[in-house]
Amino acid sequence: MSDKAQEGNITTIRSLFFNENGKLCIPCGAFESFKYLKARTMERYGTYKSQPAISNQQNTITAPVMLPPQDLIPGSRTYQKEDPPDVQKLGADSWTFLHAMAAKYPDKPTDVQKQDMSEFLKLFSHVYPCHWCATDFEKYIREYSPRVESKEELSRWMCEAHNKVNVKLGKPKFDCNFWKQRWHDGWDENQ
Repeated sequence: MSDKAQEGNITTIRSLFFNENGKLCIPCGAFESFKYLKARTMERYGTYKSQPAISNQQNTITAPVMLPPQDLIPGSRTYQKEDPPDVQKLGADSWTFLHAMAAKYPDKPTDVQKQDMSEFLKLFSHVYPCHWCATDFEKYIREYSPRVESKEELSRWMCEAHNKVNVKLGKPKFDCNFWKQRWHDGWDENQ
């Protein structure tokens, strides 16, 4: 459900999106509002690129900057030229996707959903564009079958798989007790 209201010269958008359980889906509404605001910004200011954030103790401010035409894909006013992702970007983005998918997995999946998730993870390990990473993930799946009985189990399994890679890369482990705050509910201000 999307509702736009005119307030003087400022157009606002109020969006409510609900998931299959009837719960408010905050990321969906935030994304739709972001798309709307981005379009309004583009109308007013043209093409821009965010500069690195300027931080102080209370706020982070990102300043828009106009992009020169040579930095854009030919014929585009909005798409910046980018090189293909390196293994670090590909890995970080892939883990974000996998964790988010696990966090949206049903609490009580059907047998079909369990089979689909198991098959997806197996296929993912076969088609992943980094050969060494794919082989490593495939081996992990053979040794530690994906736990697809619930959202909790799958999310913890995904966190453990990610931590295994973190250890190999010399990175710190993430405390899997916090998977829900990181990937599902968000952080409480007191944490």
